[in-house]
Amino acid sequence: MKRALLWINFVAASVVVVGVFLQAYFITAYVAGAGDSALDAHSIMGFAVIHPSELIVFLTALGAFWKRWGWIGFNFFLFVLGTAQIFLAPPEEDPANGWIHGLHGLFALFVLVVAAIIVHRDMKELGLRGGKTPTAI
Repeated sequence: MKRALLWINFVAASVVVVGVFLQAYFITAYVAGAGDSALDAHSIMGFAVIHPSELIVFLTALGAFWKRWGWIGFNFFLFVLGTAQIFLAPPEEDPANGWIHGLHGLFALFVLVVAAIIVHRDMKELGLRGGKTPTAI
């Protein structure tokens, strides 16, 4: 069961990594004039794909890494960081405070890095990368 949860954790974290790249593309396309469909794709990718995947990463970490609290906490940090990142997006009705809402994009990079670290660690745990299996954090 732990191995299955580890695989789900790996896939969900990988979805976050790929999803952040897609979101960057969609929002850049929107700013470059692609229209509202690009903004819609950006929003849908975040709310329907990436944020639920961040939650799945945390929930599967509970079972896959039971009693490795440091690593479970790091997986939870991805969910917390992703949630904070969402709240930094500018609301459509009042897009003021651009300097604060600019952190939405910056935090997306942090989400990307944290998810990539989880993917890398999962690959080691699953034996998909050469080298020694990591010990608990």
